[in-house]
Amino acid sequence: MNMIGYTPVYKKLITVTLVLALILVVSILLGLTGGSSGGSGAAWALILGLVEPDATLEAIIWQLRWPRVLLAATVGASLSLGGLVFQALLRNPLAEPYILGVSGGSAVGAILGILAGFSVFPGLTLSSFVGSLAVLLLVLLLGNRKEGNSDSLLLGGVMVNAFCGAIIMFLISISKTVQIQKIIFWLMGDLSAAGTESLPLLLGVLPCFLLIFLLAQPLNLLLTGRESASAMGVNVVVMSLVLLLTASLMVSLTVCHSGLIGFVGLTIPHILRLVLGSDHRILVPACILTGASYLILCDLLARSLPSQGEMSVGIVTALVGAPLFISLLWRESR
Repeated sequence: MNMIGYTPVYKKLITVTLVLALILVVSILLGLTGGSSGGSGAAWALILGLVEPDATLEAIIWQLRWPRVLLAATVGASLSLGGLVFQALLRNPLAEPYILGVSGGSAVGAILGILAGFSVFPGLTLSSFVGSLAVLLLVLLLGNRKEGNSDSLLLGGVMVNAFCGAIIMFLISISKTVQIQKIIFWLMGDLSAAGTESLPLLLGVLPCFLLIFLLAQPLNLLLTGRESASAMGVNVVVMSLVLLLTASLMVSLTVCHSGLIGFVGLTIPHILRLVLGSDHRILVPACILTGASYLILCDLLARSLPSQGEMSVGIVTALVGAPLFISLLWRESR
């Protein structure tokens, strides 16, 4: 009986996953063949095996672009899924790591790690994780002071994010000259440092993806309210804590590698929820695949639009996400 009820969900899950996986493959190919160095036609021919191998072009594709595409996919998937988890647990469609200040807290921790001379893994990752947890705890404490008012949680996140921004500016002002340019470019969202050192990021986020997917059904029950979820057998406190810690860990891992990339966790879950509905058994893999494709394409634009050099990918995501955020606020206020 239960299997009959679940069959449509699994059919939809398989269909959505296959379609979005195909889009991700196309996005990866576009990310590998496009860029400021040009030669997209030659790159396509090389990847498809239509021409003789070219050492220079192979180096560009596999040593420069491939690690960057891989990092963009991982960061996009993590931020998108993190936004989905925060929106579900806090029951606020405007909640996402960047707006709630969790990304800002991670950035403060990461910058302190940079100034202390920590390596990316595990030192920088741990300092970033501690920063995100500290900010998340503070935002939750501020939001719970007015129970039932979701706007207080959002306002608390915005204020904490502004405070983190002030701390970041202070840390930059006392930094050495050689570190300032690196920190500022990193804060705008930077994927140019992608390389083999980004591999621990994959090892860290993949278990997080799997855990959140396994907890998709309890996440659906939490949407009905804490009392209803508890009556259906969900340990609300433990489940919420596990999901918040997992989402914060994902955000920390991405921030310490890519800097602050905003609005991905707002844009992707919101659009997918409108298209696919509110079932997290569908939304979790959809957010992973769509977030990965989205940031790959945003990074491709960041590399391709300037005639010389490149812009930060965070600029592109902000240009797309900020207007959507404003429209959501307008919609909520009506």
